[in-house]
Amino acid sequence: MFRPFAGIGLDKAKTFRPRRNHRVGTKRYELHKYAQATLGTGNLHEAVTLPAGEDLNEWLAVNTVDFFNEINLLYGVIAEFCTEASCPVMCAGPKYEYMWADGVQIKKPVSVSAPKYVDYLMTWVQNQLDDEKLFPTQIGVPFPPDFLDCVRNLFRRLFRIYAHIYYCHFERMSALGAEPHLNTCFKHYMYFVYEFNLIPKKEELAPLQELIDKLFAVDSSRFSAAATAPPADGAAGAAAANPQPAASVKPSDAPVSS
Repeated sequence: MFRPFAGIGLDKAKTFRPRRNHRVGTKRYELHKYAQATLGTGNLHEAVTLPAGEDLNEWLAVNTVDFFNEINLLYGVIAEFCTEASCPVMCAGPKYEYMWADGVQIKKPVSVSAPKYVDYLMTWVQNQLDDEKLFPTQIGVPFPPDFLDCVRNLFRRLFRIYAHIYYCHFERMSALGAEPHLNTCFKHYMYFVYEFNLIPKKEELAPLQELIDKLFAVDSSRFSAAATAPPADGAAGAAAANPQPAASVKPSDAPVSS
């Protein structure tokens, strides 16, 4: 069982669990540095786009690790406030409850508290990232044929942590001054999801769809001159993005189907 680090704030040393790092000198490390440099330009569409001549699976792998680290940091900010008492179920508002099953140790979905769900989920993700058969790090070792499906499953489940934070801990994040960073990270996450169609079932996004639309609309309004037409499926490319979101953007609790 991993436990949250003491303290709050956006200090990168205070994460829910240890960060995963890319090994210096590897291709994946170079892609990570490229992604970070591109992200610093403020253009989120450019930041998520596969670099010319690069391997798609390598790009998915390096970004999966980076997004895991980012969510790890964000949840670490509010982990001490997300307790068995305050969050007895893993949910995104009253309309969505997430039940846990990993198909191995827990085969039948069970209702668990939010902190337990997040602990199960982050351990499950970390185990997959550490699996050389799924995320090979050695030169010349191929990715498995179902790698894209694996990545999609990871992103689909990690989205639920964002959903829980926004619905149940948004006020705390705002009070700590972490709201702009939360919005920026989530918007970056969604640009990547849309770019590679990583959450194909739109109902999975329903808890935060209104928020997603607002964040993307902010980009469109601020950078309309540089905006590009979005793909038919609403993928990333709707606009050139600025990593500074509008203040106080949170999901509504409008009735939705469960």
